[in-house]
Amino acid sequence: MDKIHSLTGMLDHYDDGDIDNISVKIFETEKRIKKIFSSYKYSEIRTPALEDTNLFIRSAGDSSDIVNKEIYSFDDRNNKNIALRPEGTASAIRAIIEKKLDQSTHKIWYMGPMWRYERPQKGRYRQFYQAGVEILGYEEGAAEFEIISMVCSIIKEFNLKNCTVKINHLGNQDSKKSFCDALVSYLEPFKDKLDEKDISRLSKNPLRILDSKNKETQSLLLNAPSIKDFIEPSALTLLNKIQNEYKDICNIEVDYTLVRGLDYYSGFVFEALSSDLGAQDSFLGGGRYDNLSSKLGGKSLPSIGMAIGIERFASLISDFTPSNKIISFITLTSNLESKPYKIAHQLRSLNSDIILDLQLSEGSLKSKLRKANKNNSDYAIIIGEEELREGTAIIKFLDDELKDQETVSISDLYSFYKAL
Repeated sequence: MDKIHSLTGMLDHYDDGDIDNISVKIFETEKRIKKIFSSYKYSEIRTPALEDTNLFIRSAGDSSDIVNKEIYSFDDRNNKNIALRPEGTASAIRAIIEKKLDQSTHKIWYMGPMWRYERPQKGRYRQFYQAGVEILGYEEGAAEFEIISMVCSIIKEFNLKNCTVKINHLGNQDSKKSFCDALVSYLEPFKDKLDEKDISRLSKNPLRILDSKNKETQSLLLNAPSIKDFIEPSALTLLNKIQNEYKDICNIEVDYTLVRGLDYYSGFVFEALSSDLGAQDSFLGGGRYDNLSSKLGGKSLPSIGMAIGIERFASLISDFTPSNKIISFITLTSNLESKPYKIAHQLRSLNSDIILDLQLSEGSLKSKLRKANKNNSDYAIIIGEEELREGTAIIKFLDDELKDQETVSISDLYSFYKAL
């Protein structure tokens, strides 16, 4: 019988303890990002994987690549058109509106799988994982400072190198429209030099042309109008304040060509990029979307958010070490000897910050120590027949080869473990 394989671009992730395995880095990345979100006192929200397709058409815009090319949508058994969520913001806003919470402030985070039909490549898959935050009900200003602070905290937590945070402002509705009109007027005479994709953007969403990857289009844009000349002075002040205030923490650059791929963005926008990622160098991005709530049938709700591509982000981590200490618990007794497992149970109850890896398989001490080192264990606790008789255990310091192992009483073992 033929084996059944996973679908193209939809990967299995398994934490086998090998720190060079990208799946292990993904799980550790998620754990640390959750910790950062919690440290800013954000609350978790979980939304369904399936939504009404119209949610994403109305939010992302019918000119976006997500809606035109990438969305997984289909009719269910009641002939209702539904879609696997391609991003998290629209679902979060839909949930806030549905719960009638769209007239108050919220600071929320989410994490989970998203789906887009695109060509699979390193760090970019058809099922991918995304973490994000949404700051809802706050006018422009304080929320921008907080979200950039969080971006800097994430970069620092993972000790990322060669990173730049690019920021821009798309203006209010009037200045945005004026700039788009000027951009269209400038590009119309060069229409024969634009590719089919950029011609479509010119009529549907001119701002997206600034994000074109076509070299000829990029050359034309060198002399195009700049959004800097259209946005209000307060927007320029905000950009300058963010750049000046955080320049000693992050490498922040004002880029007046920066836009975002979804139609709902307006006002302040940003992206974090790393030259270590190659051509697809963005791993985090977001911006303000004050009109999205009303666009989805809710009250007016000024908002800003960001999203992180977990796979791409995890691939940046080079000096990865688990955030918790790991101890390998090695037994050299009969499988039917229960006492060591009771000791392991007691240890776990004393210190929840420690990962205790109790090795269940049979084997020599040498092979079990080899496995402990592969799992990046800091210590090994060893209990054999002699230790059981004498009520002792051996502590081996795997993170310090020069330090001699110690034989301690079980009560001293408990004290050692609790103090770690």
